[in-house]
Amino acid sequence: MSAWSAAMTPILLVPGLLCTAEVFSPQIPALWPHGPVTIASTLEGSTIAAMASAILEQAPAGFALAGISMGGYIAFEIMRQAPQRVMRLALISTSARPDTPEQTALRRAMVEQARTGDFDALIAATTDAILHPEHRGDASIHAVNNRMARTIGVDGLARQQEAIIARADSRPGLPAISVPTLVMVGDQDPLTPPDRAAEIAAAIPGARLVTLARCGHASTLEQPEAVNRALADWLTR
Repeated sequence: MSAWSAAMTPILLVPGLLCTAEVFSPQIPALWPHGPVTIASTLEGSTIAAMASAILEQAPAGFALAGISMGGYIAFEIMRQAPQRVMRLALISTSARPDTPEQTALRRAMVEQARTGDFDALIAATTDAILHPEHRGDASIHAVNNRMARTIGVDGLARQQEAIIARADSRPGLPAISVPTLVMVGDQDPLTPPDRAAEIAAAIPGARLVTLARCGHASTLEQPEAVNRALADWLTR
């Protein structure tokens, strides 16, 4: 094995709610030169803790960990379960806070609408709601989100939403995180807004905060080049 290949770090990417590996499709070519890339499956487990445990069973011994949205909640849980295996941490479009009663009500209403209404129409409306105004109606992003949602399905949505509702408050553990950490957020993220990212970055020693211009919640798809630059820098600092 060459010195170059020995230095490469396995990279584990964790998708968000109603997301498959495709949410990271713009990142894989950019990250691949830095180390082998694995996309975690969120198809197992009815709690965030169970999802994290299932992911850890399949993960490399040590890895750089990046999660988007719900993937960030899972990343926090991985840090609780196996902090010694995480070499670097990237938290994208996420929050360390638990659900509010209002958020819980909206999640359950979404599940009910998915079960009783037009799932495709729901996904289209939800996609536009999370995007930066400039990206609403973007056919390519809508197509990706529709494919991903169809793969996860209504039952998968329900399972993931209940796991998110019951997630832990991750704020108390932030000061103990000691690996190089990147926190990234869209400047107009309506779901996990910039103040939530700033809260995380301020609590983790040495964390770097990157705010993406002209970006909503779907950061890996809305501003892929900026996300790729930030992740490459995170892997090489």
